[in-house]
Amino acid sequence: MRRLRNVKIVATLGPASNDYEMIRALFEAGADVFRLNMSHGTHDDIRARHQIIRQVESDTGRPIAILADLQGPKLRVGTFDADSYDLADGDKFRLDLDPAPGNATRVQLPHPEIFAALEPGASLLVNDGKIRLVVDDCGKDFANCTVTVGGTISNRKGVNVPDVVLPLAALSQKDLKDLEFACELGVDWLALSFVQRAEDVLQAKDLARGRAAVLSKIEKPAAVKAYESILAVSDGIMVARGDLGVELPVYSVPPIQKRLVRMARAAAKPVIVATQMLESMIESPMPTRAEVSDVATAIYEGADAVMLSAESAAGKFPIEAVATMDNVAKSVESDTTYRQVIEASRTVSRSTVADGIVAAAREIAESTDIKAIAVFSQSGTTVSLVARERPRVPIIALTPLMGTARRLCLTWGTHCVITEEQDRFKGAVISAVRAARQHGFAKETDQIVLTAGVPFNVQGTTNILRVAPCDERLIYKADPE
Repeated sequence: MRRLRNVKIVATLGPASNDYEMIRALFEAGADVFRLNMSHGTHDDIRARHQIIRQVESDTGRPIAILADLQGPKLRVGTFDADSYDLADGDKFRLDLDPAPGNATRVQLPHPEIFAALEPGASLLVNDGKIRLVVDDCGKDFANCTVTVGGTISNRKGVNVPDVVLPLAALSQKDLKDLEFACELGVDWLALSFVQRAEDVLQAKDLARGRAAVLSKIEKPAAVKAYESILAVSDGIMVARGDLGVELPVYSVPPIQKRLVRMARAAAKPVIVATQMLESMIESPMPTRAEVSDVATAIYEGADAVMLSAESAAGKFPIEAVATMDNVAKSVESDTTYRQVIEASRTVSRSTVADGIVAAAREIAESTDIKAIAVFSQSGTTVSLVARERPRVPIIALTPLMGTARRLCLTWGTHCVITEEQDRFKGAVISAVRAARQHGFAKETDQIVLTAGVPFNVQGTTNILRVAPCDERLIYKADPE
C-alpha cells in the first residue's frame, strides 16, 4: 500500500483499538507506526497487540513500525484522610516524607530526591498544573509552601517540578523491566520519558544494545535546555507537548516546538509532534478547526510524524481520527505554500560524501523529470539524509533488513521495500526500477535516481549516484555484463 503523503502518522493502541479488525482498519486509514503505551496494560496485553500488528504487517505486505513508550518515573503525592481538600490562594501547605494520611495543611511526597533538589522560590505543580505551590523553606524531608494557584487536591495526584533538574534516572525499576521486555518482543523504537540530560539517553541505548532505536521525549524544561546534547545521542525525538505545557508557560510551547523540529531535521533524525493533536475526536467524529490547524502547522514545519494518543487508544472514533490526519496531511502537502516553507527551512549540510550525493540526488530529481529517489541502505542512515533534503519526489528505501525497513517507517517521505541482498551494482539498479514500477511510483517510460554504496552491504559507504531508466531492456543494453 503506497501512501500518498510524506508525513507519517503514529497511532496509539488501547482499549478502543485492541483487535485485528480495528488495528488493520487503522493501518488502512493511514497509520504508519503503532505506539504501545507501557503506562497502561500488562505485558500480556502488550504482547497480544504486538502480535496483531505483525499479523497485519504480514497480511498487507508492508513494513510497520512499533514504538514502545516507556512510562518514566511518576512523581505523586500520597493519600489523604478525606476524599479531597480545597486549597485556596495564599494558603500554607507542607509536603513531607511522613506516610500519615494528609489533610488540608500537609501531605506526603514520597520522593526524597525532590527535597534534595528543591530551593526556596522553586515551583511545584500538582494535578497537571491545576495547583501551583511555591517553596518558602525546605529541608531534606520537607518543603513548606504557599499556594499561589488554588484547587482541589486528592489522593496520588501527579507532581511536576519545572525549575530544577531532579537527581532521578529517566528509567524507573518498572521501565528497566519494560525496556527489556519490549526489546525481547522485537519493537522497533523505544520512547524514553523524563529525559533531562544526554546521559539518560545513553543509559537507555546501552540497555537496548541496538535491538531498538531510542527516541527521546522532550517534555521537561531541563530537556529543552540540554536539547542539543540530547539530540546528538538520540535516534529520534518526540516533542511531547503535554508535560511541556504544564511545566512551561503554555504560550512558550509553539516556538519551542518549531525550534526542536528544525534542529531534528537538520540532524537528519526523525521527529514526532505529539499530544492533544485531535483531542476533541475522543468524543466527536469531527475535529475543531484549531486542531486541524495545529496538525497542519506541524506538517508545514516539516515534522516527520504527527501522533494520536487517546484519540486512537480510547476514543469513540479512532478510524476517523487517523483518516482526518491523513486528509489534513494530503491537503497541506498539495499546497504550493508547503513546498515554499519546507524549502526555505532546509538546512544545508555538506560535510561528507554521502551529504553531497543525497543533495545532488534531490537537485537532479527536482530539475529533471525524475519520478523517485531510490536508496539502498543497510542501517537507514543514507535514507535519513535523503529525507533531510525533503525532496519533491518520493523516497524508496530498499533494504534486505526488515528491522531497518520498520524503523524507517517513521521517516518523512519514505516508502520501505524489502529486497534481496545485492553484491553488484547492476542488480541493485534492476531491483530499484522494479520496486518503482511495482509500487506505482514510475512507469517503464520513466526514470529514477538511485544512490548506493560499493562495496554493498557495508554501512557508511554511500558513494554512487545514477540516473536509471525504468525500462530494464535499456539497463541491460547499456551494461550487458
